[in-house]
Amino acid sequence: MNSTSQWICSYKLNEHQNFIRCLILNNNEDLIISGSDDKTIKFWIKNNQWTCSQTINDHKSDVYGLSLNEKQNRAISCGVDKLILIIEESSQKWNVIQKITVEWFGYRLCFINDNIFTFQPFNQEQMHVYEINSSNNQYSKTKEVPVKCDYGACHCFFAQQYIKSKCVIVNKNGKCINLIRNNQNGDFITQQSIQFEIYNIYGKMSENGDYLMTWDNQSKEIQIRKYQQL
Repeated sequence: MNSTSQWICSYKLNEHQNFIRCLILNNNEDLIISGSDDKTIKFWIKNNQWTCSQTINDHKSDVYGLSLNEKQNRAISCGVDKLILIIEESSQKWNVIQKITVEWFGYRLCFINDNIFTFQPFNQEQMHVYEINSSNNQYSKTKEVPVKCDYGACHCFFAQQYIKSKCVIVNKNGKCINLIRNNQNGDFITQQSIQFEIYNIYGKMSENGDYLMTWDNQSKEIQIRKYQQL
């Protein structure tokens, strides 16, 4: 942002060879992770300027989803190749420590905490929960949570999101946005499903969980919904 409070382009990062489908920034704002249709995940670090420090080539097709854990030392990814990658940082290098093969590819996934993440298979009415096994440090699917979809197509660019203060997952699936509560006993319950007329829905929930902002290609409106305690 310049002296007149206008956003200006300060860097152009040119490494990917195709569309970038997902992009995350760490809490310190000195690491960017990007996933692309060129089948790669790239790690960009900021010193005096942004540079690409590492490339992961383990995906065999487009990369659609990324998430960082609370400790910021582990990333997960998903893509068209029906793979979930678990990538861990050690000695300033990111290493793939686990590959999970899934039945259906997905656009979105999200860490709930360091030990649990969720994954939404494409066009399915279940969201999958993965938990780590402390004996072998490997993740495996432990739950399937019923969610709404309204069968049809879906689209990326609306990342799955976990609001820790509200214990709520925002999970776009087909033409629906599912709001899923993570209860203290570990259960996941879909509390509300917001139905749209089209699958081209994009948005985000505010960090405090009070507002959900969306835009869809049918209404062509920015819609703002406010959380109300029942």
